[in-house]
Amino acid sequence: MNDFIVHAGDDLQAAFDRAPEGAILHLTAGEYRRKAVLRTKGLTLVGEGAERTVLVWDDYAEKIHADGKAYNTFRTWTLAVCADGVTLRGLSVVNDALHPESKGQEVALSVYGDRFVMEDCTLRSTQDTLFVGPLPRDLIARYDGFLPDELRADRPLSQRFTRCRIEGTVDFIFGCGDARFEDCDIRSLRDARNVGYVAAPAHAPEQAEGFLFRRCRFTAEDGVRGVYLARPWRDYGLARFEDCVLGAHIAPEGFDKWNDTDRDKTARFYETPPVPGRVPWCNRWQKASQSFAPAGAKGT
Repeated sequence: MNDFIVHAGDDLQAAFDRAPEGAILHLTAGEYRRKAVLRTKGLTLVGEGAERTVLVWDDYAEKIHADGKAYNTFRTWTLAVCADGVTLRGLSVVNDALHPESKGQEVALSVYGDRFVMEDCTLRSTQDTLFVGPLPRDLIARYDGFLPDELRADRPLSQRFTRCRIEGTVDFIFGCGDARFEDCDIRSLRDARNVGYVAAPAHAPEQAEGFLFRRCRFTAEDGVRGVYLARPWRDYGLARFEDCVLGAHIAPEGFDKWNDTDRDKTARFYETPPVPGRVPWCNRWQKASQSFAPAGAKGT
């Protein structure tokens, strides 16, 4: 049998490291306060419900690491998945550092594996809650020697999130993965800076899938307003929103071009059914052989 039981008092990293390929780890109810990396192919983590089984840690970008350098966004994760074929069900992954206005980014889950599946789970943090890899190629080169190779994978990666709740404030779903979100609750939280952005895609121009939000519900804490559905973290960022239910907190323009950049000229943002009043560069598509290219696109 490849089924194992892990208790909240156990060493979560040790449990991951000794699990054989394809094993199922049943995480009993409780708080697992531990930063951990999952490197076992085909591993399945099953909790006792998102409110009962909670993996949590509190690193943040401005925190000083043991190497004397700031953690940076990409070392703040609570859980990093670096293996292919991993599935998570019925649990939460949380970064509870809080106060991103002074602490910077605070990642809960980073996914660097292909064919990742998450079902009936909760992800909770503030800024940069969920990173779906790989990194943009310029950062893969920049972080050589700073991030370990397992966090610098330069290959296509796909992820699927079903019936999940994802909470955050700024760019809280970001990356270059081909990530599908179906029947999820995407919840914007209050931010002391009075800003809010849900998705920050950074896909390469040859990618034709990008982020897909299908039948998702976009909700918010009381008082949250002016949240944008997406802004392009890099040129050609791709995000599609299909048959979603949007709360009153979503800004009428829908999308932002990212500060003073010209990424509106290449961003690939699509919303169906179309919503009146959106930015003019939304839904600007040309489709051929299942690839999308925005009108007027130019090289980076």
